[in-house]
Amino acid sequence: METELDCDALVIGGGVVGLTTAVVLAERGVRVRLWMRDPAERTTSAVAGALWWPYRIEPVASARAWALRSLEVYEELAARPETTGVRMAEGVLGETALEDVGAWAAARLPGLRPSTAAEYPAGPGVWARLPLIDMPAHLPWLRSRLEAAGGVVETRTVADLAQVRAPVVVNCTGLGARELVPDPSVRPVRGQLVVVENPGIRTWTVSTGADGAMAYFFPQPGRLVLGGTADEDACSLEPDPAVAEAIVRRCAALRPEIAGARVLEHLVGLRPARDAVRLE
Repeated sequence: METELDCDALVIGGGVVGLTTAVVLAERGVRVRLWMRDPAERTTSAVAGALWWPYRIEPVASARAWALRSLEVYEELAARPETTGVRMAEGVLGETALEDVGAWAAARLPGLRPSTAAEYPAGPGVWARLPLIDMPAHLPWLRSRLEAAGGVVETRTVADLAQVRAPVVVNCTGLGARELVPDPSVRPVRGQLVVVENPGIRTWTVSTGADGAMAYFFPQPGRLVLGGTADEDACSLEPDPAVAEAIVRRCAALRPEIAGARVLEHLVGLRPARDAVRLE
């Protein structure tokens, strides 16, 4: 068994949840260590698009409160996009009527309105101005902020929580919690993305086709991120060429100029899913 760690709290997991948790603790005067198995650029967080909006998260009431707090923070960070990787960007939530958004969001996002046919020809949608996060910039910034607050970051792998000797241990391992806790209710939802040269698109779009297939694109510095998939209980991290072609095809149906954009890379991430968030 390991000796007691020289810290007040140990955060396990180096994705956006782990880094953010460690930052909040460190900036409140808590002596924090963060253990990450992989570099931040190899986490699922690094693959994210990443648009602020609650997605597949229960319980709804708690999720909305968390989302609104996150929105408040992201709006503050968006004042320094070159540093934080966060900016406010306009776009369309497709297949959505304004009354479907919910009072919880409408009260906080006064700029919400129905999209026009020119903005979203595919059907009804909601025009919104939301935080868009460039994860390759945001994750290193979070780490720098943590270290500036006195936090210590180490590359460590944990096989058994019972063997970790710290006053407080915060488990932010995402899908890794399935084996580490263990918690078999945590399962993977595979997401595949295609990154292309941006042909001049400045707004984001999130759409769901009649067949349930997702299509979304997010303009990020130097690139356009296309998605996506949500494959339940799929674990492969290898990009599927046929899936990539389908992603480009669906996005090009919304914006034809995407069809000819040069592909820069393919990305795959495994989202951690659970019937309800485990916060205890």
